[in-house]
Amino acid sequence: MGELPLDINIQEPRWDQSTFLGRARHFFTVTDPRNLLLSGAQLEASRNIVQNYRAGVVTPGLTEDQLWRAKYVYDSAFHPDTGEKVVLIGRMSAQVPMNMMITGCMLTFYRKTPTVVFWQWVNQSFNAVVNYSNRSGDAPITVQQLGTAYVSATTGAVATALGLKSLTKHLPPLVGRFVPFAAVAAANCINIPLMRQRELQVGIPVTDEAGQRLGHSVTAAKQGIFQVGLVGFCLIFATPLCCALFPQRSSIQVNRLEPELRAQIQEQNPGTEVVYYNKGL
Repeated sequence: MGELPLDINIQEPRWDQSTFLGRARHFFTVTDPRNLLLSGAQLEASRNIVQNYRAGVVTPGLTEDQLWRAKYVYDSAFHPDTGEKVVLIGRMSAQVPMNMMITGCMLTFYRKTPTVVFWQWVNQSFNAVVNYSNRSGDAPITVQQLGTAYVSATTGAVATALGLKSLTKHLPPLVGRFVPFAAVAAANCINIPLMRQRELQVGIPVTDEAGQRLGHSVTAAKQGIFQVGLVGFCLIFATPLCCALFPQRSSIQVNRLEPELRAQIQEQNPGTEVVYYNKGL
């Protein structure tokens, strides 16, 4: 066998992201819970394979399937913009087992207010970690900003859950069992923008088709967070299928960006009509 060629585009997912099926296959791989069982050494080995390949160095004996496996292991544990290793429960591969456990507890302990508060707090704390870990862009955030966002998100989410619970006091018990689903969906609409408010303040990176960074856009951040919010509304039902609703690498027309960034791009890259950004998971 000859050496693996260097023209395999591992900057993009393995499957066609212009189709729902291709995106579904991509996110089923990204959210595979088995990735949580990988050791630190295995994660580092995958990162080395990917980074070496991007630098033009092919690991001896590496096959294309092994390269793609390394790429997905790397993507499952490291942030695409910052390169930092994501905390274990913040990884998308933790979504299925964590949501199964937390949702099961919310459905079981839904009658008493203290248990509702506790499990909604646990769930929204988990969601806050996920939303922060899978944010778009690489803008730094201070501990104070992160703490304020966390407290605001969890408090608003718990208040939403209690409000919905109070509305079902005189309804049949069967209806009460569905309150956690509605509460989680509504609370996510609060949690996501609060935990990712830094993106709304400074914008997220936008690039040309080749991946060259052109600037930061608040407009793109708003669009990305709206899409993530819609996904968050459905995540509790089907994580991989919902993540596949929109490509992770989304695009926006230059003429829809802020006037100052649009002018900057038109001056420096006059032929660019579309820019790209990582919307975040």
